[in-house]
Amino acid sequence: MTEPRWPVADLDPVRHLRVMAASIRGAAYAELVLARSVNEVWAVAGDLETEFPMLLGDVRAMSIAHADGEHLEAVAVGRLGQRARFDVVLRPGWCWMQSRFLHGGMAAAPEGDGTRVAFLGALRIPGVRLADPIVRRLRLGNRVLHRLEARLQARATD
Repeated sequence: MTEPRWPVADLDPVRHLRVMAASIRGAAYAELVLARSVNEVWAVAGDLETEFPMLLGDVRAMSIAHADGEHLEAVAVGRLGQRARFDVVLRPGWCWMQSRFLHGGMAAAPEGDGTRVAFLGALRIPGVRLADPIVRRLRLGNRVLHRLEARLQARATD
């Protein structure tokens, strides 16, 4: 018996996150090309405990509770003291986080002399598509990526 020939698609991390955003109703998604290397960008974007809270306005702190290779368990504390446990996959250029109520992700891939970076945020609750117009107006993804750009500029001047 021969094995079935399934289609295979090799996607860079940003394209992978773009596909995931398209499949999640009400997801906030944004991309930005930065004039920095992937390593420079990921040094900030992939630093969940120090830099990540600076990128998201409603996260006061994040700590890694457990790590097993690229699989992590993280605890986020919100500005009002609320807590959430996240299952995380973190590898160079890729971060996917999932809690009981949230999806989140960041990705980075080389583009020309710079790096294309992407952010995804989405609620995991029934009726989330009703909030889609509000989520789009808030432009959360763009705000996160512009904070990332500012953090990279701040590091360059230190």
